[in-house]
Amino acid sequence: MKPSPHPYSGPERSAPGLPALPGRRGFLGGLLATAAVAAAGSALATPARASARPAPAPAPPNAPRATRPLILGTYTSEAGGGAGIGIAAYDTATGAITPGSVITGVDNPSYLALHPSGSTVYAVAEQDAGAVTAVRLAPDGTYEVLGSRPTGGSGTTHLSVHPSGRWLLSANYGSGSVAVHPVAEDGSLGERTDLVTHSSPPPGPGQGGPHAHQIVTAPDGGHVLAVDLGTDTVYTYALDESAGTLTEVSRAALAPGSGPRHLVFHPGGRFAYLACELDNTLVVCAYDPATGALTPGPGQSTGTGSGSSYPSQPVVTGDGAYVYLANRGPNSLTRYAVEDGGAALRLLDTVPVGGDWPRQLALSPDSSLLFAANQRSSTVTVFGVGPDGSLTAVGDPFPAPVAVCVLPLP
Repeated sequence: MKPSPHPYSGPERSAPGLPALPGRRGFLGGLLATAAVAAAGSALATPARASARPAPAPAPPNAPRATRPLILGTYTSEAGGGAGIGIAAYDTATGAITPGSVITGVDNPSYLALHPSGSTVYAVAEQDAGAVTAVRLAPDGTYEVLGSRPTGGSGTTHLSVHPSGRWLLSANYGSGSVAVHPVAEDGSLGERTDLVTHSSPPPGPGQGGPHAHQIVTAPDGGHVLAVDLGTDTVYTYALDESAGTLTEVSRAALAPGSGPRHLVFHPGGRFAYLACELDNTLVVCAYDPATGALTPGPGQSTGTGSGSSYPSQPVVTGDGAYVYLANRGPNSLTRYAVEDGGAALRLLDTVPVGGDWPRQLALSPDSSLLFAANQRSSTVTVFGVGPDGSLTAVGDPFPAPVAVCVLPLP
């Protein structure tokens, strides 16, 4: 997503001198049976897994096959977009995706997150009046939309569930703010308990204003980090788990005009990898769990050469051995080896993603498959991950209308 000098006006945004970017970022068996039934054209895609493990191979004849749910996000307001949240399934041995049904009545679900219990999925509503929606998923394959709550901002582009399961955190790209909602026992959402707008520092060059692009809890559970593309800043907050309020405790400044977009923590909890959308870099950041302070290092190459690569999202394998980065400009994936316990990255190579405009990546729970949601080609591509972290394309791209998010369930 690119910053704009104008107020948020829906899924299409642009920045001066840049091309328009489409807008904002116990459930198993029965769901899969139902998911295989309807609306193949409306289903989205499955994320692939990455790790230092052998690439998936075809299962032997008559061998038992395991499938898992795959939840897909799209834009319902965009031409050619989906009709809601897609439900598909993926084969854990081959990575093959099976289309399924669609959860309707959810507007612009461009980013998804799963509750720690596995029984509820949350979706943003990326539109002028930003909102978050809760959907209960039942083991028999049925679902129930539990309702939506306004976030108090515009262009809600990202959300995550606090590890306690009691709070939903969301980021509003258009208004540059972050919000907190309580989560009830049944997974439904209560009225917003806090809203914080990033009023300082001033926006970066040509970035028009604050643009909160991600909000996530650090592995220590004690701090919440918000990445703002417009102010070139990562804000660290303490979350009051009784009141659901945020108090800023630290902020990290990135290079002016770098446009930080998404970060992912190394499993060790002491380092994070931050994709900067506007200067085409990946930044290794040191993290102090005691204070919540994030310390960015120098920007590192994406391996994509000259020109704008618009990196969108990094992911790290469960064993912490490899990091992958999606590059939308050249439509590629960059592979890095993790060294020095997470403190350093070594660029290994790039491979074609097999689609157009990889908006989001996801690893399967065991990091054996990597899935890429390709927005402009309306496909999801799947890769097996080899022992050396190498990526091998698996099967043909899966048709998924305006695929912008893929969430593989455990």
